[in-house]
Amino acid sequence: MAEKKTRLAAVANEKGGVGKTALVINLGAALAKKGKRVLIVDMDPQHNAGSGLGVELDDDSISVYDLIADPESHNAADAVRATRWKGLELLPSHIDLSGAEVELVDKKGREERLKAAVSGLAKDYDVVLMDTPPSLSLLTVNVFAACREVLVPCQTQPYAFRALEDLFDTVAAVSEEINPDLRVSGLVATFYDRRTRVSRTIFERLKSDERYRNLLYDTVIRSNTTIADSSEAGKPVVFCRSTSNGARDFTALAEEFMQNAPL
Repeated sequence: MAEKKTRLAAVANEKGGVGKTALVINLGAALAKKGKRVLIVDMDPQHNAGSGLGVELDDDSISVYDLIADPESHNAADAVRATRWKGLELLPSHIDLSGAEVELVDKKGREERLKAAVSGLAKDYDVVLMDTPPSLSLLTVNVFAACREVLVPCQTQPYAFRALEDLFDTVAAVSEEINPDLRVSGLVATFYDRRTRVSRTIFERLKSDERYRNLLYDTVIRSNTTIADSSEAGKPVVFCRSTSNGARDFTALAEEFMQNAPL
């Protein structure tokens, strides 16, 4: 029998406001609800993934910042926090991550600090989902170095569509120079509203553009206020409002994600 292979997936877009963290939280929750064991790694200094999962840290808590800034002094397993939902765990972020690039600039192996930190954890999970900052930074490169695939949320708006090219160039550069196993495995249309012409137009462009059409998921994440409401409540939408359009969309996305596992 073939050994189980953990899926290590970054959720990334250099453009902010595209639904990246909401996708991490709610896809992770939907996968956990289907019986998968999921670890969410929050590499955004704003630590919104932790807030969206209702996880609060005290002053003594170990965060991903500690693991990459002082790896010899901390064990990654000690940093993992349980959530209220079976199978869904968090490696939390910290505001101090915002200064990590300056601290690591002259450190050996600075691009692979996160990879080293999570390498011993990954085998305990079916899926590891990594949230990234909304910018190209050393933190983002650390995530790309640690993953095998990148799932890209794209808000169905013109500026978000135009930003895709830069992200694909970044992934290609990291793949060539640091992590040859890395590739974009999928594109997910977010904030889709079929009532608006611009949303429909951008979605059609994603479906027809030769660079993106074969990567585009069939599932779209529709504009839905319950997704934002659930994040504010610290509870993923599949648990907070299980009959909402948001919960239906992320449940469908989880099913498609599992079907689209890389070879």
